Amino acid sequence: MPLTHSADLDVRPALDHLDLVAAPVAAALRGWEHAGEVGVFEIDPAIADTAAMSEALGVPMEHSANCVVVAGRRDGEERVAACLVRADTRADVNGVVKRRLDVRKASFLPVERAVEETGMEYGGITPVGLPGWPVLVDAAVLEIDTIVVGGGVRGAKLVLPGRLAGQLPGAEVVEGLAR
Repeated sequence: MPLTHSADLDVRPALDHLDLVAAPVAAALRGWEHAGEVGVFEIDPAIADTAAMSEALGVPMEHSANCVVVAGRRDGEERVAACLVRADTRADVNGVVKRRLDVRKASFLPVERAVEETGMEYGGITPVGLPGWPVLVDAAVLEIDTIVVGGGVRGAKLVLPGRLAGQLPGAEVVEGLAR
């Protein structure tokens, strides 16, 4: 999978290396029709955060996407969604996301809860293998040839064509999700 980067990344077919990703990610990839187009590479867990990985490996921020989990309440009902945005942008949580979830206030899900409910590590949460939540995908992500996202663990990243982000289970492409 082509990526513009200064370092050589050992990107391997994800389906052949499911041991590198979190269990929910592996399970999702096994059942996803586009999984054959997904790659994985190992990284030092100390550089799992996107900015650190970008600097250390030479992967431009505009080739990475971040997944954040947000929640809000309406009439006593909690509404949770994941948001996938380009790493050089931020999800418009209290604008677009709040309106999409139809809640009064949206905020990031507490780290402990996000980790527990996703079965993934903090710093590695990815839109692949989430527990049935909607995945709001900023339309700009689909325009990236190849994106790097978390692998569910801090020690691996997934690589996939940006266009496939809109094909993830539960995905909804949203114009202007990020600013």
